[in-house]
Amino acid sequence: MKTSILLVLFFVIFLINQSVLSQVTIKPDHIDGVYKKSETVKWTIQFNDKTKVDSLHYKLIPGGLNIYQEGILSKNDTIITYKFDSPGTVLLKIGWKNDKNEIQYAKGGAIANSGKIELSDKKPDDFEVFWESKIEELQKTPVNAQIKKDSCKVNGVDYYKISMDNIRGSKIQGQLVKPSKGNKFPALLIVQWAGVYPLEKNWATGYAQDGWLVLNILAHDLPIDNDKQFYEDQFKNELKDYWTIGNEDKDESYFLRMYLSCYRAAEYLTSREDWNGETLVVTGTSQGGMQALMTAGLFAGITGCVALVPAGFDMMGPVVGRKGGWPQWYDCTWGDRNPDKVRNASKYYDVANFVSKIKCPVYVGVGLIDEVCPPEGIIAGLNQLKKKKKEIMIMVDSPHQNVNGSQDNFNHMRDKVWFPALRDGKRP
Repeated sequence: MKTSILLVLFFVIFLINQSVLSQVTIKPDHIDGVYKKSETVKWTIQFNDKTKVDSLHYKLIPGGLNIYQEGILSKNDTIITYKFDSPGTVLLKIGWKNDKNEIQYAKGGAIANSGKIELSDKKPDDFEVFWESKIEELQKTPVNAQIKKDSCKVNGVDYYKISMDNIRGSKIQGQLVKPSKGNKFPALLIVQWAGVYPLEKNWATGYAQDGWLVLNILAHDLPIDNDKQFYEDQFKNELKDYWTIGNEDKDESYFLRMYLSCYRAAEYLTSREDWNGETLVVTGTSQGGMQALMTAGLFAGITGCVALVPAGFDMMGPVVGRKGGWPQWYDCTWGDRNPDKVRNASKYYDVANFVSKIKCPVYVGVGLIDEVCPPEGIIAGLNQLKKKKKEIMIMVDSPHQNVNGSQDNFNHMRDKVWFPALRDGKRP
């Protein structure tokens, strides 16, 4: 394709799959959801007569932030239109009351001229200097890797718990898994989505069975396998709203330790004698996608990056009328926080500002109806990459989670095409 982004499109005709539970289906006239500037999107709205659908209303939200148009619908086949007057995205939300008097929503999305969507703000002038200084701070702390073998009940792999030292007395904790046979392996770094929870062994063991040396790290300085209540208590107390901790100061942000833990993990993998010396891939979803793309930009040794619905893009999006990606730092200004300080600090953690430094192939899945990590800001950030280095799957019916299999095609391409090729040192 001649656009600046190679769109790997797997088409799903209905944006909300028609099933026993669905009450509304939304069908665009372009089944891939892709348009050009000056084109008009025409969505056909259809209702399931077998269920109660009351108080129907709709909203059109360009950029996922401000309502452009809204209105009331009747329970008949309905056409809703939106004309693109500039590159960007639009979200259609259909709301109604179900038979339990609960408000529910169905969503549709569209995108126009993706390769021309621009960033909401420029990179801080001292961005590189800041991160160079943080890496220098990290290097002053010895790695001090502590590895303890453990059981995983999976044939053909060796499983270990691992901890390493990080800045300011903190730790990196994770699981290290590798094939039982062989001497040298390609390395895969797996980083985690948002929340506070333990690591599941099968998140790493399957990839080790496929021939990878796998390091899967927790986003937090916590044990990786305590009971469920431990993590719930952490999330309610010490780590409540952790994404806002220290967010007025770029040098104190909670994400400083998290980002540097990724850097150290990547560096550690390249220091191991059982690494093959060639392949180092990083991958993650949501907050993990945020960390994966950041790592690919910050650590020069990454040879491939795969990210699904990545967070952390476009923190200043509201300035240009679009919603930024989680954690939406622009609005994390409650209490006595200084909004200007919060927004300035967020620029140093905005993934878009790391992307231009990425040199490896990148594969990213973007949900066209994702309201947690909206597509417009992600695409704007990825436009900083050279087109030969990236492939983007626009998942037309995908919110942030894999609802009704909306992310299955991306997962298939990741596990069956991209990972095997990258593992073998090839371009997918």
